[in-house]
Amino acid sequence: MKVTVKKLPKSEIEIDGELDAEQFETYFKQALKLLSENLKLDGFRKGKIPEAVLLQTIPEMMILEKMAELALNEHYPKILEDEKIDAISRPEISITKLARKNPLEFKIKTAVLPEVKLPDYKNIAKKIIANITEAEKNIVVTDEDLENTIMDIRKSRAPKIHMKEGADKTSGEEIKEELPEFNDEFVRALGPFKDVADFKEKLSVNIKLEKENAQKEKTRLNIIEKIIEDSTIEVPEILIEIEIDKILHRMESDITQMGLKFEDYLKHLNKTVDDLKKEFRTDGEKKAKLGLILNEIAKAEKIAVDEELLAKEVAHILEMYKDADPERARMHAENVLTNEKIFQFLESQ
Repeated sequence: MKVTVKKLPKSEIEIDGELDAEQFETYFKQALKLLSENLKLDGFRKGKIPEAVLLQTIPEMMILEKMAELALNEHYPKILEDEKIDAISRPEISITKLARKNPLEFKIKTAVLPEVKLPDYKNIAKKIIANITEAEKNIVVTDEDLENTIMDIRKSRAPKIHMKEGADKTSGEEIKEELPEFNDEFVRALGPFKDVADFKEKLSVNIKLEKENAQKEKTRLNIIEKIIEDSTIEVPEILIEIEIDKILHRMESDITQMGLKFEDYLKHLNKTVDDLKKEFRTDGEKKAKLGLILNEIAKAEKIAVDEELLAKEVAHILEMYKDADPERARMHAENVLTNEKIFQFLESQ
């Protein structure tokens, strides 16, 4: 097997290959056997047709194409291994020479895992964490925070009263909200609260937790956006497309859960799926970069998930989603837990 590998733009490669005539010929009998398995000819039992008859019945080009398919199915994984190629897409194969007693010549184009040149990510994280203000570090829940949240809860529980407008006014309806009184009875109806004081205490803890989480997410976003900005990556088109498809799938799922048809929603927007794909391209590229960067940091820092913790998370997913594929559940859980460990590592700088 002669092989030459050429780098193309956008993290793609082209493999030029030649399998010598003698080796290519070894696939002849296997190809003929496979093509004859379902062949029916009068006077012969299925699978028992003599070779000479088969050669008169099956076109030579069909046999050659089957030989090429068998040869490449066997040799393509070997090429990837020998040439140390991290292929991440289905190969686009074109046969450039196909004839009996001749070498098989072919070209294969595929996307590969791109080279990721990371900046000093530890220093980036260190600088961003150093710039967190004292107010952001020591989060306080104010009386105003409490009162605003309580007002939102009261509004969400308020019965809506439709008031007909008077004859002297223009026709129409006014919707009036009558806020429920905020007392012990009201908070007990919301959950396991003793009284207003108990509710306020627990609500305050909850608001603080939400604020802390929001601050943590903001810091993480600042760190990762700076790492993405300072990294050098040529993202393969296939990875961008995968991320765009994920965004679209989530959007379609959300629309369906609201009881709407995705097609109707698109008509309302006066857009096609292709229009949305173009709009989501920047986000898709960013998400693809993020995945590659986190993967590279995990490799560099030897960050891996504890097997016991992973097994627990997978069991939890399968318990919640009975129809979930165990292998996909494991991949998802491993991805989420690894990313969490990477962010914890960056935050510890």
